[in-house]
Amino acid sequence: MSILPNISRRSFLAGTAATAAGAAAVSVLSSCSKPAETTSDPVVVDSGTATYVVGSGDIEGSYSQAEDGKGTTSLAEAGSWNLPLGCTLRPSEGSWKPYVVPSQTPSAMTSAGAISVASGANVVLVDVARTGGNFVIYDAQCSDSVFAWSELDIVSHEWRLFAASLADGALGTVNTLWKADADYDPPLVCCSGSSVIWLVMPSTSGSKTSESSSCYLWQAGASSADEVVRSSGRFACAPTVSDGNVTLVPRVRANEGRYFGITAYTLESGLSTQVNQLVLPASVSPMYATFMDGNFVFSIEANYGTGGLLGNMGTYIGSGDGSFVALPREPAAVCAGKGGVYLIKTRAGHVIVDTNAQTYATLAAPSRALDYGDYPASMGTTSTFVTFATVKDEQTGYPASVQVRAWAL
Repeated sequence: MSILPNISRRSFLAGTAATAAGAAAVSVLSSCSKPAETTSDPVVVDSGTATYVVGSGDIEGSYSQAEDGKGTTSLAEAGSWNLPLGCTLRPSEGSWKPYVVPSQTPSAMTSAGAISVASGANVVLVDVARTGGNFVIYDAQCSDSVFAWSELDIVSHEWRLFAASLADGALGTVNTLWKADADYDPPLVCCSGSSVIWLVMPSTSGSKTSESSSCYLWQAGASSADEVVRSSGRFACAPTVSDGNVTLVPRVRANEGRYFGITAYTLESGLSTQVNQLVLPASVSPMYATFMDGNFVFSIEANYGTGGLLGNMGTYIGSGDGSFVALPREPAAVCAGKGGVYLIKTRAGHVIVDTNAQTYATLAAPSRALDYGDYPASMGTTSTFVTFATVKDEQTGYPASVQVRAWAL
């Protein structure tokens, strides 16, 4: 990572050297930073304490299948749009869904844009990488008010993070939020309202592996960003947003072993106020985690052999008191839903879990979708659940486009 003389890594002027980008640089302040707080003990409970949606091994499922078996009693399709082949959407909280797509410009590999599932508007917001050279657009995230994207040098693995306000499908002034070299992984980013939240973590194969990791917060229009939470090691997964809260999974209890604490913070407080926390058993690491509807919804992608219930592969819904709803299937993506209904992506497809009626159903993928089906473009609490899938041409049988579908909850 680039360091300016006599300035610590946590407070240097991000983007000072990025003159090629032509964007305003944002200074990063460390005054708000603090280690992740631990207020709870690790949750180690027996598998018998969970309510299983479907069966697993010798354990029977407690939920019944919805009447039509397809979930149409819970969801109604609200719209459908086609995007170019290769377009990959990212989960977001609002009606604008960010995406990265193969570029139409000969001099660029990728572009970034967003589609509105409220109006159907589709705009390419960044057609080429601002940094130039060997940089490509690597990732994009947005809310209805701000757009952020990262650019990666495919040769040196240096990267840059940019952001700008978003209004009426157009970007405001572009700001350089961060820049780093291959010793640090490209940032994991989410957006909520006018805020951009991102993680800076040392690469597992670089020369900075012993360094701590940090979460940063920037508000659109501000000249500085704050380091808000610091983890003694790498965060377990990407940040997520829902209901005005940000969920992070930092390392906790560093002196006791390798523990991760799924922690929800209020965005309004600048992540200084902790809403709830669930400390996982030793060594157990989540794939995704979100705090929504007063519960943590998180996925474990491997069987650890220890740790009781939460050491087993699956998706769990609970607040940390030891009472969980469990879907014992291999997870594949972040979850979304509303009012006790959760849309959970597994390797086989989307499962609709209704914790109120204690029923489950499946959300059918589009006709001619590739084998892995559809993926969510929504996260956390939402009134409109959005999916996207690559579909084949009816005549040739070859992948032809990406179909985006919206569902009203």
